[in-house]
Amino acid sequence: MAKKGEFKKNATADSIRQRKYNSSPEQKKNRASRNAARRQAERDGKVRKGDGKDIDHSNMNPKDNRKSNLKVMDKSKNRAKNQWAKRKR
Repeated sequence: MAKKGEFKKNATADSIRQRKYNSSPEQKKNRASRNAARRQAERDGKVRKGDGKDIDHSNMNPKDNRKSNLKVMDKSKNRAKNQWAKRKR
């Protein structure tokens, strides 16, 4: 097993690139904000662990956790919508 901060010897270039991207400070803040939105929805009773739902940020900004910007959506629909939005940019 690779030590902290190191990669496995058979790691692909894509996995190394993705790991560097996910560990950047900006992406850590985005992930923390998405997790906070999910926890709030769980407290409000809108979603449950393992229910196959995602919390959709309508304006595509993960740091904007206003209730008017969040809605519960099927995981597959939310991720398909986000893939389409990325291609349009």
